[in-house]
Amino acid sequence: MAPAFFIGLMSGTSLDGVDGVMAQIDHTGRLNVTAHAFVAFHAAFRDDLLQLNQTGPDELHRSALAGNAIARHYAQVVHTLLQTTGLQPEQVSAIGAHGQTVRHRPLEFDGDADGHYSAVGYTLQLINSALLAELTDIDVVADFRSRDLAAGGQGAPLVPAFHHGVFGQPGACVAVLNIGGISNLSVLHADGGVQGWDCGPGNALMDFWCARHTGQAFDRDGAWAAQGHVHQALLAQWMTEEFLQRLPPKSTGRDLFNPAWLAHHMAALEGSGAYAPQDVQATLTEFTALTCALDVLRHAEDAASLVVCGGGALNTHLMARLAHHLPRVQVISSADRGLPPLQVEAAAFAWLAFKNLRRETASLQSVTGARGARVLGAVYPR
Repeated sequence: MAPAFFIGLMSGTSLDGVDGVMAQIDHTGRLNVTAHAFVAFHAAFRDDLLQLNQTGPDELHRSALAGNAIARHYAQVVHTLLQTTGLQPEQVSAIGAHGQTVRHRPLEFDGDADGHYSAVGYTLQLINSALLAELTDIDVVADFRSRDLAAGGQGAPLVPAFHHGVFGQPGACVAVLNIGGISNLSVLHADGGVQGWDCGPGNALMDFWCARHTGQAFDRDGAWAAQGHVHQALLAQWMTEEFLQRLPPKSTGRDLFNPAWLAHHMAALEGSGAYAPQDVQATLTEFTALTCALDVLRHAEDAASLVVCGGGALNTHLMARLAHHLPRVQVISSADRGLPPLQVEAAAFAWLAFKNLRRETASLQSVTGARGARVLGAVYPR
């Protein structure tokens, strides 16, 4: 049986834009990326999405329009992938579309105090999936997280099962760290067991601080952070965050790690005075590196390697700080394992679409804490 073509589309909490891949997937789930495309978000649209991470006026209207805009951005990536590969829409089995997360509040709000039913909470990824199917003439699989929430899970992270198939090594423990706006860690144990959870902030706070003080969307190569010095009192204050002390399964997002969180924790350090901006950037970079490294040491103590993907893998200063905190672990880019960092999450959603069409489960109880594995996603036919 010849491999089928799937498209995976991902726009993460970094809010930089949409990554897409064209992938061939055989009947065993083995994946080969044949093309990659990226469409950036304009600054004004990025600001709109950031505002939707918080309560504000006319949210339903603004969310609906943002969902339409996300679909159009995704369609642009799809058309670029089709042009690059020479494929026609009817040759693509499906698109796996993540959508843009603007709220993630699992297992909150609606539980019964007497235990008659448990809280489900919600997770919200903006995208008009029907519009994407209409614009591309390809089946769309979307809304991957809700089914896991309904089963009592966190709905995140969803990539550890994919990481296991791509980066797992029989008889060896491998850790895989995705650093997007938020960082999430997959631990692929030597016995075949898989764990995964969100560690804490990734690029989100670093990007915010860099944009505020330099006008640049991100700190390229971590060069600005490398000019500063880590403020140990600030770092210690941030490390008191309750989320960091929780045991997995756990997930988070910009609902927690946002500019208001940062301002609160900086203000909590009484008598601290002013901070040099580059020192705060250095401290934020250290915060991300340290929270991730500590989770590796706590839960993957026998890992010989840490495979890093996402935009954070391109930050050479951040990668150096991870290596500093993990002297007995080989810290490498996912590119060294055959899949470039900016393609990994998009490839995962191509694989999730493949699993959905086969009605195969793709979530892991050991990762999300749900009552069991579930088939993920809803289909919007071409």
